[in-house]
Amino acid sequence: MLLHGNASVVTLSTRLVSVLAAIGVVLFSAESAAQTIDAPRCGAGVHESEALGPVAFPQDQIFCPILADPKEARSFASLLRGTFRSLDDPSGEGTTIASVGLGDSFGLIRWGGPRPNEGVQLDVVGSIFAQFDLGAKSNDLINADYIIELPLTFRRSGFSTRVSVYHQSSHLGDEYLLRSEDIDRQNFSFESLELLASLELGPVRVYAGGERILRREPATLPARVLHGGAELRSGRVGTVQLGGLDFKSPDLNDSSPAYSGRAGLEVARYGSGGHPARLVTLMLEFYQGPSPYGQFFQDDISYVGVGLHFGL
Repeated sequence: MLLHGNASVVTLSTRLVSVLAAIGVVLFSAESAAQTIDAPRCGAGVHESEALGPVAFPQDQIFCPILADPKEARSFASLLRGTFRSLDDPSGEGTTIASVGLGDSFGLIRWGGPRPNEGVQLDVVGSIFAQFDLGAKSNDLINADYIIELPLTFRRSGFSTRVSVYHQSSHLGDEYLLRSEDIDRQNFSFESLELLASLELGPVRVYAGGERILRREPATLPARVLHGGAELRSGRVGTVQLGGLDFKSPDLNDSSPAYSGRAGLEVARYGSGGHPARLVTLMLEFYQGPSPYGQFFQDDISYVGVGLHFGL
């Protein structure tokens, strides 16, 4: 795998570690409030006053977010360096981009029980993922993906599932389009049905499933995608390490699988009233396979990088 000039990424990583360590000292010095009932390490936890029965607009989640999936709804800012063939250099090697995400989940209703942290929940989720070319004078916006999702989640002990229907549309940036008349812009949008099943065994979590594309434009998008992975999350919320590996295999001819990995340092500040902690994580990241960035789904890319993630 490529990667020239990684010194800049390492230097930034060192600086971010120092900043995060300072934040951690401040956060951990604060007195922690009451925690959620038996909140598992993955971060799914239900407030004690909302543990059982129907709850409208619940604040907590019962399905833990997938750590290493590039399309999981989350807020983050990452610096990535690698091979991106869709940019100016035909080889794409040695390219540096900034990847930014804004994502949030809003609970609509939960039927809690029969025990705390268990039940069925319906949410609405929205996210935006954007990439910027840091090699361009104006840090051009390359691509932006918009996703709206309705997930129905279920949890019983350490077993949980997520069934969701989501829409994604993707758009190229204006500055990027002006680079050349040869740039092939596509009307890119689709709806998909996704199913994931997850099992937590102490600090280890494994998950598997897939998705079926219901409507797609262009027609060259994959019709089905297999999805799986594993995570290791030590201790409870607020400890200093976690990591995950994610795997996706689209059913396109000659398409390679996608591998994504993340590992990092985490700090937490516990909220008042027993709600889950606010989390900040410094992540080291790698990716290899078909691009997760909508307009470039037919390109194989690879990168390593570092990023700050919020609320995992």
